[in-house]
Amino acid sequence: MLRLGVNIDHVATIRNARGGDHPDPLRAAHAAAAAGADGITAHLREDRRHITDRDIDRLMAEIDLPLNLEMAATEEMLAIALGHRPHAACIVPEKREERTTEGGLDAVGQFDTLAPFVARLGDAGIRVSLFIEPSEPQVEAALRLGAPVVEFHTGRYAQAEGEERAVELKRLSDAAALAAKNGIEPHAGHGLTFDNVAPVAAILQLAELNIGHFLVGEAIFTGFEASVGRMRALMDAAR
Repeated sequence: MLRLGVNIDHVATIRNARGGDHPDPLRAAHAAAAAGADGITAHLREDRRHITDRDIDRLMAEIDLPLNLEMAATEEMLAIALGHRPHAACIVPEKREERTTEGGLDAVGQFDTLAPFVARLGDAGIRVSLFIEPSEPQVEAALRLGAPVVEFHTGRYAQAEGEERAVELKRLSDAAALAAKNGIEPHAGHGLTFDNVAPVAAILQLAELNIGHFLVGEAIFTGFEASVGRMRALMDAAR
């Protein structure tokens, strides 16, 4: 079964736009669970633009689903991850000036920087994932780093059209096959919607999709449980 991880960051974005406690990311996590999500993803950014430390505290204490903590490779985030011990930690690139994560982590160029983070998280029993582009060099770097999971950035696929989309889908499929062949569990996410998720979900080697912004936006019109539930159904149908 292809797992669905629901990213609740942008529930917090809406809350933080005005301040206060509403809408509550924890409530969104419970709604996602009720709709068939298999895990919750939350990105604790350096500038705390959406998810906050208190959100992470509450998610760890009050949800039954596994928490996937997205984090930059910094000592501050490492200390938070080691203090909370979430099920998984996905190391992502992060820049203050970006609106959202713009691409995959350069595991090749940042190999020496990433190695101690992967090792220390793994030693703490946290399942480490690297958010990378779907390419052979990046998968090979993840293998050498000892990361048990990679999450492929699907932004290029989501933005492409026509023949270009087919090329990006093959690139994703080939990278997933390479990862699985080498004992790395491949995940994928970024920019996936009701309209483009099926071809990605049909890639049999993929074990999990992480989807957030689109589901939060669609929830304005249909409700969060309905939004997550429809994505769940589309993923299941593709398999």
